[in-house]
Amino acid sequence: GREPGSKGIEKASRFLENILNENGIKPYFKTYRDTLSNYDKTTYNIVGYLEGSDSKLKKEFVIIGAHYDHIGKIAAVNGDDIANGANDNASGTTAVTEVVKYFAKFKNNKRSILFVFFSAEEKGLLGSKHLATKLKEQNMDLYFMFNFEMIGVPMKDKGMDMYLTGFGRSNMAAKMNEYAGEKLVGFLPVEMRYMLFRASDNYPFFTEFNVPSHTVSTFDFENFEFYHQPDDEFELMNTKHMANVISKTIPVLEKMINTPAKEIKLNEK
Repeated sequence: GREPGSKGIEKASRFLENILNENGIKPYFKTYRDTLSNYDKTTYNIVGYLEGSDSKLKKEFVIIGAHYDHIGKIAAVNGDDIANGANDNASGTTAVTEVVKYFAKFKNNKRSILFVFFSAEEKGLLGSKHLATKLKEQNMDLYFMFNFEMIGVPMKDKGMDMYLTGFGRSNMAAKMNEYAGEKLVGFLPVEMRYMLFRASDNYPFFTEFNVPSHTVSTFDFENFEFYHQPDDEFELMNTKHMANVISKTIPVLEKMINTPAKEIKLNEK
């Protein structure tokens, strides 16, 4: 169940390290493993670094991330006590690995990218809080943070491919749709009720850096009934939908990363 400190998450850590290494993505720190300072068991964010191609813009960074931990073993349902977390958040983790493969192949990112797989999100965003504080202390020039969370099944007739948490806090959604030439992302009212902007790994980067930091998701509280349940399994994932979301998002991220000026900005309060 990929609980931080477990054998399961160690396997996942090695898997993600191998993907970064096989694609020529360097560690940002001495190794890919960024050990959390705020959790009582040893667990790691996995952090890869791809330097930007533009001599000036490479000093600016973009973070693309997803949490790869989950909640471990829980109360059994029909004899199954492992919370697999296929939608939450192996789906988002998969999206980041595909973004890794794209930029590793083409190396057409003018700004520098950190690819981050966060641990201990389920323990209170501990991985992202740790890393955001650490990078802020290094005075990183962070342009924006983009986070994938639960994209395993499509929404029900919402008129968009996915929604953006904290929709009104920046113009990211408008710019993404402009770059996509269609309504790729939109506003989902229910995300306000559950304060989803504050519920995933985008939020610590917003609080530390005060820059656009958002999560995209297709979990709409109506389309998936196995949140934090043992039945959140791969067999229920709609891989065609996932591929569609990822393939549409990658060229938009490419444009976001490569604009001469920082076009994505926080909205004034």
